[in-house]
Amino acid sequence: MTAVLQRSQSLTDAPDLDSRHHVVIIGGGFGGLYAAKSLANAPVKVTLIDKRNFHLFQPLLYQVATGGLSAGDISSPLRSVLSAQKNTRVLMGEVVGVDPKEQQVQLKNGEAVGYDSLIVATGVSHHYFGRDEWANIAPGMKTVEDALEVRRRIFLAFEAAEKETDPQRRKALQTFVVVGGGPTGVELAGALAELALGTLKDDFRNIDTTQTQILLVEGLDRVLPPYPAELSAQAQQSLEKLGVTVQTQSLVTNIEGDIVTIKSGDRLEQLQTCTVLWAAGVKASPLGKVLAERTGAELDRVGRVMVEPDFSVKDYPNVYVVGDLAHYAHQGDRPLPGIASVAMQQGEYIAKAIRQRLVGEAAPVFAYKDKGSMAVIGRNAAVVNIGTLQMWGFPAWIIWIFVHIYFLIEFDNKLLVMTQWAWNYFTRKRGVRLITGHDEIPAIAEQVAREMETEPIKDNAVVNV
Repeated sequence: MTAVLQRSQSLTDAPDLDSRHHVVIIGGGFGGLYAAKSLANAPVKVTLIDKRNFHLFQPLLYQVATGGLSAGDISSPLRSVLSAQKNTRVLMGEVVGVDPKEQQVQLKNGEAVGYDSLIVATGVSHHYFGRDEWANIAPGMKTVEDALEVRRRIFLAFEAAEKETDPQRRKALQTFVVVGGGPTGVELAGALAELALGTLKDDFRNIDTTQTQILLVEGLDRVLPPYPAELSAQAQQSLEKLGVTVQTQSLVTNIEGDIVTIKSGDRLEQLQTCTVLWAAGVKASPLGKVLAERTGAELDRVGRVMVEPDFSVKDYPNVYVVGDLAHYAHQGDRPLPGIASVAMQQGEYIAKAIRQRLVGEAAPVFAYKDKGSMAVIGRNAAVVNIGTLQMWGFPAWIIWIFVHIYFLIEFDNKLLVMTQWAWNYFTRKRGVRLITGHDEIPAIAEQVAREMETEPIKDNAVVNV
């Protein structure tokens, strides 16, 4: 135990060994970062731990995936963001364990960090509803690597189609299926349509990219289910105007090779496609389960931690969970949504609560202020829902642009994104169309493997496309 405590001090107390209240924050997303920033002038010492060294603006990941922005445009180094806060340290590491009785967190490398207050904000990942084997063939978008993999597959599909001589396989290469009609799915489908029907239309000689088929599959009766019905209808209309086929009340029941099976009512349909993109469902990070095992906290069906009204874990008033990992059901008739503005307000609230408790005052009552929701469909097309105000079309698109630029963390990110968007708007170009990594399309590789099992191997057979 002594060795563990010594390691904890070496990580968190050097070089000044003081006795200030120590707040450890796990996760540098919106919730964790806003909590850290809100503790800048508090009489505490803060340690922010993240397995990455940067904050990622996840709402714009789909633009990285479709070549509109580079990953650096929407990422900010955590050390740079917090460098002016002399009471704050940043540690790059992965937390794998929590000991609430000893008040320590364990890192993957064996180190331990002690805390007086703990804020857990590790978010969520993709949820394949028990079909985790689909992850390789239907990637989602939660990390930079995810977005780069999606970008690789999108542009590689067009490159492969340019070389393909078989009409059926060429059609499969130019068919894209987006699973999930929430904001991510809608925005991704719209960006894909603009890419294929606009940006790329003059770039190829053997294929017509305007013949690309994009199918958006949603299990409920409309896209953007949390939005008012009128805005959902406007979003679907805008998508269809771009050339996206919207299929609601439909579920993907199987993905095998280049065949996707879709169930609509009692009807089963099989579609040949080489690119399936996942935007349906989330599950909590593994740290939610760790907390449940160590504290007895309840989890909801996707693994989020059921928190108290002040975001603490039951029976552990100094352990807080915020952001997408928190199931907060103390305001309204359903849990708060997993969006950036919720996480920001929660992070700021926890920082204020810790400040007040240090001076013996009761924590304030948390009251989420709904800043509205918005989704962009494409050029001059978006939907915005702010209180009783519902907007769509060009005015909503302008609001969407300025809101997203405003919430980017650093000034250089704001400037870069604004400049890139202006260039893309006037030229209809997407400049970050890089294909990195290997040149294999999983659906084709699997299909070719099956063919080679049933047919004699031919000369000059090529598996990669």
